[in-house]
Order: sequence, then structure tokens, then C-alpha cells
Amino acid sequence: MQETTSRQRLAGVLILLGLIAQILGFTGLLNTAHAVSYLLWLSVALLWRDIPKRSRVQAGVLMGLGLSMLLVARFVYNAEVDWPAMLQGNAFVAAMLVGVSFISLVGKQQGRKRASGKKLTGSGGILRTWLGVHFLGTILNMSTIIMVGDRLARSGPLSMPQYLALNRGLSSAATWSPFFASMGIVIALAPEMQYSHIALFGLPLAMASGLLTTLELGRRFDLSNVLGFSLAPRSLLMPVVMALLVMVFHFWLTPELSIVGIITFLIPSVALLYNLREGPRYTLRRVRQHTTTRLPAMRGEISLFLAAGLLTLGLSTLVTALAGSDWTLFEAFGAPQGMVSFIAIVLSALAGLHPIIGVSVLASMVSLQGGEHTLFAFVGLCSWAVGTSVGPLSGINLSLQGRYGVSGYRIMKNNLFYAGVMSLLSLGSIAGLSYLVN
Repeated sequence: MQETTSRQRLAGVLILLGLIAQILGFTGLLNTAHAVSYLLWLSVALLWRDIPKRSRVQAGVLMGLGLSMLLVARFVYNAEVDWPAMLQGNAFVAAMLVGVSFISLVGKQQGRKRASGKKLTGSGGILRTWLGVHFLGTILNMSTIIMVGDRLARSGPLSMPQYLALNRGLSSAATWSPFFASMGIVIALAPEMQYSHIALFGLPLAMASGLLTTLELGRRFDLSNVLGFSLAPRSLLMPVVMALLVMVFHFWLTPELSIVGIITFLIPSVALLYNLREGPRYTLRRVRQHTTTRLPAMRGEISLFLAAGLLTLGLSTLVTALAGSDWTLFEAFGAPQGMVSFIAIVLSALAGLHPIIGVSVLASMVSLQGGEHTLFAFVGLCSWAVGTSVGPLSGINLSLQGRYGVSGYRIMKNNLFYAGVMSLLSLGSIAGLSYLVN
């Protein structure tokens, strides 16, 4: 195992403390938001020289842009800026990724054994990967990328078709999953939306993504040696058990917590309980090893997420300062307005902005009535699904880039045709839903 320096080990401890602070914050006894962000940013500072140059340059540019926009908003437009909280953007998600990393402590001794069932290659393997990521991702969100991606990576470095299947399988869940992060956002922005209408159009749109992915990748790539995710019971056991536990906590034990919050504390807890069967000393040794080796190796993921969060805060603050609160973009929100909004948000994602920015900015510039809430929500979900698949700075692509080293822009380039077809299908669905709700 690669030896780490005292600086890297200290950074690993800070990352672990950031996770612990986040979990303590869930109790409601302490407000740990500042502590989480400061600990994670300090770890990034310690690990900065170890981050691959491409990721370091990208993160540096995002930080510079975000800070510049905050300064302009404050000193040019007199906007209110909460400077102590400026580092909190995406710290919540980064803490979740740290928590998810503890899944590697579960069943490690068995991890090199072959999963039961025949390993699939070809288009069937791609479809299995898409299905596994999609339906587990509807509940486990972005942690599914790591669970499935790491299992595929045991057989060798991931290939572009595997990256694309992971990317599209998860991003397409945004169109209909009631537990996905995108749904939480649009419900907050359009509280009168009707979920039944969303699912009626969103679920077929997601299935179209799976069909398109299978057919397109089968034509573009030689898949004869590309392994797919096994849907055999042994391969599915851990993610399915985690999904069931998430549902138990979500509906009965901790209904006040978001899915992301539940995942953040649940996976490390399961990992600790699993290892305690071998005794406290064994468990402590494995946690210490994970803290000093695996957590510092997450520097790419953590730095990119935190930098993107700072950019998001800077941009949203500047846009709010420029737009004000009285001006509205559309007099009414129907099919034409929904289509234009969808295209604008997807194009902004191509430029590197997360769709949450476009959706939030759009919400601040429209006044919704009646069925317009449902249409707006669907526009937000569709633009999120397409935008996160193709956007180089989406959470999905940042995870793939930080964990496996693939370029976000390579994924974007390989997803352009997919995004084009899904955009056409989304525009048709927006028109159909508009007819239904108006």
C-alpha cells in the first residue's frame, strides 16, 4: 500500500473530522455547518500540491471566479454577502461522498471473489449497468456511482462506455424519482406541483434514456470486452440492503433528514458495525488505515466539489444582485416558455454551470399559477437530467473525474449526441405536459 506523508495523514484526519461534524449537525444539538466547510477546505489546502494538475487548475479557476463574483456583488452592487458562510457550498455533498467511501470497509475480504452469475459484456452488459445504476440511484442518489463504479473497476480501469452508462443511468433518474436531489429542489421552488403528472411523463423519458444508451453505445463502441454490472443477487446485495435501510430511516426513523443526510451517516455506521464483529482493535485499525490512505486520496473529488460550490454561490449572489426582485421574465409559463427555459439551462450546463443554478435563477424570475407549478417542476427535472449528463461540472461528472481520473470534457463530448436526442424528447414531453395541465 502506498505510504502517505504526515501532511496527508493530517488532511485525512481533518476530512474524517468534517464527516463527524456533519453527522453531529444532524442531531440538531449543534450548528456545525461552518465547522464542516472549514475542515474540508483546510484539508484541500493541505493536499493542494498532490491534486493532479488538470483538476488543480480547474478547481483554482472555479474558486477565482466564485470569489470574484462575490466581491463584485458586494462592492459594486452592495449585495449582502455572508462571508463566514461563503465556503459552505457543496460541503454537504462532499461530506456525503466521504461517508460513502466507507463502503469499501464492508466485505473487503470477499471483494475480490467473482460475483455469482455470468459476467455480461456487449450491449446486454451496458443495459445491466444502466438498469442497476438507475433504479438503485433513484434512492441512493450519487452514492450509486461509487458503489457500482468501484465494483466494475475491480476488473480493470473503467472504459468510456462504462463511464457513459454510469453517467446516464444516474442522471436520467432525475426525471421521475421522488427521492432524487432534483425533486427536492423543484418541490421547494414549485410547491403546488402534481407528482403524478411528473411521473406520467418522466418515467417513460427515463426508460427512453436506457434504450438510447444501449443502442447508441452498441453502435459506437466495441463492447465485446466491456463488462457490465452484474444483477446477480451477490452483486446487488450491498446496494439493495443500503437502499432498504435508507427507506427505513427516511419514512420511519429520521423522516426530517434528507436522503443525502441519511446516506452520510448510515454507510459509515454500517461499516463500523460490520467490522466490530472482528473486535474493536481490528475495527480501529481499518478505520485508521482508511483515514490516512483513502481519505487523502479523495482530494480530487473534494476540491472540485467545494470549488464548484463557491462558483455557484458567487454566481447566484451576483445574479440576484443584478436582477432584483420585481422584474419577471414571462407573463405566463406555458409550453413555449418551458421549452426556451429548458434549452437555456442545458446550454448553461454545457458552459459549466450546474442546472441547479439555472433552475433557481429561473424560479426567481417567474410568477407561477396553478398548473404552471407542475410544468415548471418538469422543466427543471428534464433540464437537470440532460444538463448533469453533459455538463462537465455536474456532480456526477465531478465524481467520475475525481474518483477515476476521466476528463469531464471527454464525457461531455461523448454525451453530445445523447443530450441532443434526450433534449428533443424532453421538449416533446414538456409540450405534452403543458397540454395536460393547462
